[in-house]
Amino acid sequence: MIPLMLGVLGAPVSAPIVHGDELSDAKAQRARILQQIAEQKAAIATLNVLQTGLSADIRQTNTELRAINADLKATRARIVALQRRIALVTDAYEGLVAQLGILDAQLVRVEAEEHAKRTDLFERQTLLAERIRSAYDTDRTSLLESFLSGGTFTDLLAEMSYFIDVGEQDKALAAKIAKDQETLAALHQTVEETRLTTNELRKETAAQKRELDRSLVELKEAQARLKKLERETARQLAEQKRAYAELVRNKANVKRAIALAAQRQRELAAKIDRLVEEAGRRGNIPSIYNGKLKWPLIGRISGEYGCSTYPGYAPGNGCENYHNGIDIVAREGAGAKIRAAGDGVVGFIGWNWADGPDPAWIVIIVHSSGLRTWYAHMQPESPKGVYAGASVKKGQVIGYEGSTGNSTGAHLHWMVELNGSYMNPRLFL
Repeated sequence: MIPLMLGVLGAPVSAPIVHGDELSDAKAQRARILQQIAEQKAAIATLNVLQTGLSADIRQTNTELRAINADLKATRARIVALQRRIALVTDAYEGLVAQLGILDAQLVRVEAEEHAKRTDLFERQTLLAERIRSAYDTDRTSLLESFLSGGTFTDLLAEMSYFIDVGEQDKALAAKIAKDQETLAALHQTVEETRLTTNELRKETAAQKRELDRSLVELKEAQARLKKLERETARQLAEQKRAYAELVRNKANVKRAIALAAQRQRELAAKIDRLVEEAGRRGNIPSIYNGKLKWPLIGRISGEYGCSTYPGYAPGNGCENYHNGIDIVAREGAGAKIRAAGDGVVGFIGWNWADGPDPAWIVIIVHSSGLRTWYAHMQPESPKGVYAGASVKKGQVIGYEGSTGNSTGAHLHWMVELNGSYMNPRLFL
């Protein structure tokens, strides 16, 4: 019977197979979440680039609106384009928020899976402990004692089979617990990584929202400034039209008709000149003089160079009323600092008696043998070191805005003389 018992004890018994599906699923789930997190980080990086360029463009637009030569039509088109870009950035931000919500939901689901797996693991560990205690208590009576106690051979075989089955089941349960521990570790790692990363993404997304809000505020400021400039331009145009209408009514009918016909011709020529000049300012028409000078005063242009409807200007250069320079009104008013448009030597400073009994205080700077700049209607005072024959640098203060001579208000009349002829100062900027 002993060999028979040994044969039974040594016979192979099929143990339950433990699958690693839950562990594989947990690892695959972690890989998917990490991929989503990487995509979220890439989207935030892309949005950051868009935000940076957007803020820079809005600041540039605000700067141009403060300049004295602001092109309102082009600026309006730029603001419309900025509004479209703001909409794209907003959509991208909302996509980030939605994706963050998805990650939060996945975190909740993985935390629930971790809790469930922890509960399963505890139950299996408790069961295994109970089975081990039971086997220990049962093992106090050996198989030989059971055999010698007088039981039948059939009873002995049944009891031995029970011990063998219990051992294989315990090993299978222990293997399952080991797999559960691996799965729980993978789920816990996913939870910790997802929680940490989603918190970081939430902070970065909030920073993007703050940057977007700042851009919206700056864009609204640009829009408000543009509307203000458009209203001011429309008001000035209306005043000029009223002044012209009043001037026309004071003339005789025949002269008025002749002047009106001539004026229409001049307006057409002036319109063409303005179109060409505007194209030149935008860089569509090259000039060999561009970049030589800078604006001597920051403010609003109250009078452009060329043909004008203002009757106080003398005829010249093919115009009945010819304005030989640009009038600039400083934002801060009379007394604003006027600066040299370029390096040179002060050729003259004092009263311009050529104007008649009511002369203007002027400064003339000689930049080369053929290039001079004139600054008229200034206050009759000179900064220290500015006198006839003194050398000055571009940007150096040479005087202060005033209203001397034949002037309707404080402003600077700026002229550029090239080889004896007055030119449009914009060609030299």
